Amino acid sequence: MKNFVVSARKYRPLEFDAVVGQSHITHTLEHAIDNNQLAQALLFCGPRGVGKTTCARILARKINEKYGDTDEHDFAFNIFELDAASNNSVEDIRNLIEQVRYAPQVGKYKVYIIDEVHMLSNAAFNAFLKTLEEPPAHAIFILATTEKQKIIPTILSRCQIYDFKRIEIDDIKDQLKKIAEEEGIQYEEDAIYIIAQKADGGLRDALSIFDRLVTFTQKNLTVAAVSENLSVLDYDYYFKITDLSLKNDIPGLLLIFHDIVKKGFDPQLFISGLGSHFRDLMVAQNPQTIALLEVGVNTKQKYLQQAQSCSSRMLIDAIEICHQADINFRNSKSPKLSIEIALMQLASLTVGESNIIKKKNSG
Repeated sequence: MKNFVVSARKYRPLEFDAVVGQSHITHTLEHAIDNNQLAQALLFCGPRGVGKTTCARILARKINEKYGDTDEHDFAFNIFELDAASNNSVEDIRNLIEQVRYAPQVGKYKVYIIDEVHMLSNAAFNAFLKTLEEPPAHAIFILATTEKQKIIPTILSRCQIYDFKRIEIDDIKDQLKKIAEEEGIQYEEDAIYIIAQKADGGLRDALSIFDRLVTFTQKNLTVAAVSENLSVLDYDYYFKITDLSLKNDIPGLLLIFHDIVKKGFDPQLFISGLGSHFRDLMVAQNPQTIALLEVGVNTKQKYLQQAQSCSSRMLIDAIEICHQADINFRNSKSPKLSIEIALMQLASLTVGESNIIKKKNSG
C-alpha cells in the first residue's frame, strides 16, 4: 500500500514564487540575493504555519545555487537545521559554534537554520551572541520564531528582521482549490471558504483540516459536511435568524436558538458569529465594500439579497446587541438567558417599521 503524504509536505513550495501570501518577503529576499545584499543573520518571525521554515530552506538553497558550482547533493552538506525546541542548552549551541568555525569544503557558504529560536535558554542565547555579532565570512544564520518578544534584544539588534503575516483567506482558498482540483476532489466553494476561515491565517493548519475533511467526506467537500465536522454553524441559520428578526418573531428566534444549543454548538460562538453576520450584511449594502465579504459566490448572493431588506440603522443596532450579549455571556450567572434577551431585542428593532408597513397595507 502506498504511504499517504500529507498535503503540507506534498505541496511544500520549492521556489519563492510558489510561497503563498508572503510576496513582500520573497521579493525582498530574491532582490537581496541578486544584488549581493544579504545579511549574515536573518530573523523570520510570525504566526505558525505561514511559511517561515519553508522560506528559510528555499533561501538556503538559493544561496548555495548562486555562490557555488555544485550539484544539489553537495548543497545538502552546506545546510544545517537545528530545532531549538529540543536542542536549547548551552552545550547544543557550543556544538553549533564549533561547526561554524570550519569553512565549507564545497561552495562559498554554510547556512544554519535555527527553528523555534525563542526556545533557547538565556545562557544559550549569551553563548550564541558573540558568533552572531561577528560571524565567519562563510556563515549565514536564518533564525525562525513564532514569539519574537521572547528573544533577547541583543540578539534582535544583530538580525535583519522579516515579519511574516497571517495569510489572507482568499489566498488560502485559492491554494486549497488548486490542490483539490489536482487531487480530483469534489468541492463546494463555500466549503473551501469555511476551511480557510477556520485556519485563522495559517496555511499549514488549513491543509491539515483539508486532509482530515477529504477523508471524512470521501473526497466530496460540501458545506453541510464541512460545517458539521468543524462545528461551524451553517450560514443558513444566520439568514433564518435575520429573517425572523425582521418579522419580529420572538418565539421563532427562541426555538431556533434552542435547536442550535441542542445540536451541541457553543452559544457564545453562536452570538459572536451572528454579530459577524450582521456586519457582513452591512458590508453587502455598499458596492464599495462588497469585496470585503469573505464567502463563496452562492453565499455572497444571499447576503446581497438579504441586505436589501435591512436598514443601516437596524444593522448597526443588531451588531451592538450581539457585541453586548457576547460580553454579558462571560459575566452572567445565566449566560443562556443573556443570549435569549439579545434575540428578543433583535426581534424588537423593526417593530415600528413593521407597524408602518401594516398601516400602509391596510390603508
